[in-house]
Amino acid sequence: MAKNIVVLEPNYPEEGYTVRVPALPGCITYGRNKEEALERAKEAIEGFIEALQKAGEPIPEEVTPAELNTVMV
Repeated sequence: MAKNIVVLEPNYPEEGYTVRVPALPGCITYGRNKEEALERAKEAIEGFIEALQKAGEPIPEEVTPAELNTVMV
């Protein structure tokens, strides 16, 4: 089992979170709360990797931990 970095983005003004997987471009899901979002992320990652395998495509690996910064504008 591999670790995958996921990004949880709160959906305002609605509730819930959009989840992106930076190492798997296009792997995006949603959950009504953090717990559901993370569970759905696991399912989305598994399905995404399975689709890549079926297509004979390489599975991207995590390269560098993501970094979060702020830019003042």
